[in-house]
Amino acid sequence: MGIELPPGYKPSDSESFMNERQREYFRRKLLRWKDEILRESRGTIQNLQAETVSNADLADRAATESERQLELRTRDRQRKLIAKIDSAIRRLEDGSYGFCEETGEPISLKRLDARPIATLSIEAQERHERRERVYRDD
Repeated sequence: MGIELPPGYKPSDSESFMNERQREYFRRKLLRWKDEILRESRGTIQNLQAETVSNADLADRAATESERQLELRTRDRQRKLIAKIDSAIRRLEDGSYGFCEETGEPISLKRLDARPIATLSIEAQERHERRERVYRDD
């Protein structure tokens, strides 16, 4: 499936940007991340189903409910993250992966390795966050 990657392969700046090997590296990385999230999510669902026992003690019941709410919030964040991973995989397929949505310039390989769902270069992300801060402070 896909192309063969040498053991321990890491994309480097000495290669042409988003060549076939780099695309395959990021595709595998994204798919592994998605699989990991889905495994954790199945565990969350099993835990929520197993915790249907009602507690007689009010404090225990409140603690259990608080834990359930935290699990559900985590599950919602995971669902949103999976959507971002799927979007990144689609960008890999259409050839737009690795390029800043704002400037069209390549996103650094270090940034993509650390945050494979990144859609903005570091500079564009910083501008975006500054604008958010300005509007939030109003």
